[in-house]
Amino acid sequence: MCCSSFLKIMMFIFNGGIFVAGAAILGVGVWVKVDSGSLLGLLDNVEDIPSGLSQLVNVSYLLIAVGAVLLVIGFLGCCGAVRESRCMLLTFFSIVLIIFLVEVAGAVVLLVFQDVADQLLGSLEDEVKRSIQKDYGSSESLTSLWNATMEQFKCCGYRNFTDFEGSPYNIEHGGNAYPPICCNATYIDNVCSEKGALHSDIDGCFEKLLHLIEDNAVIIAAVALAIAALEIAAMVVSMVLYKNIGNKA
Repeated sequence: MCCSSFLKIMMFIFNGGIFVAGAAILGVGVWVKVDSGSLLGLLDNVEDIPSGLSQLVNVSYLLIAVGAVLLVIGFLGCCGAVRESRCMLLTFFSIVLIIFLVEVAGAVVLLVFQDVADQLLGSLEDEVKRSIQKDYGSSESLTSLWNATMEQFKCCGYRNFTDFEGSPYNIEHGGNAYPPICCNATYIDNVCSEKGALHSDIDGCFEKLLHLIEDNAVIIAAVALAIAALEIAAMVVSMVLYKNIGNKA
């Protein structure tokens, strides 16, 4: 009896935190989406702000989705424990189990089916390069997003500066001009030319991302293991409570 009460309290505290976090994330997402005009207007009044920062409003959809899922999980966990509802606890267990299996499946694909992962990355690379060559310099949103990314990570293109060959920006500047970051502040005739880009030898953004992941591999692995442990603990506790409630009935 004492153990059951302790598990209920822990379940309530744990899922209460998830519910509050979900509500906060959902609220921020809705606010960014609804008040995006005011937010962009505020950003426009700030001097020397990166042009790609305006693209942050698109994150509202992700925030809303994550917040909604956390709300549902937290609500089911809290109410299921407090009200001793087997249906809510079973639904909570099912949702967490699905999330856990998706994470495991993703890890298996990356670790075991390396060829499949390489094919997916190759397909992604082709799509990214096509979008650069089609829209960089003509699409304000894509151009500002790439500029902000390259400035942040000090990289050039997906692989290197040649990804911009044939793009509207490249053609507009005579076919021998690339984004300034590709020259690492080394300009020839005030233009980032092919010679300047070759001399600068800036890594592609994909390589930078891989290095970032490799440098933080231990932290990423620790966080992933901690999340997996919490999910397993939540499923175990929910099933223990589910069984205890069934025994009472």
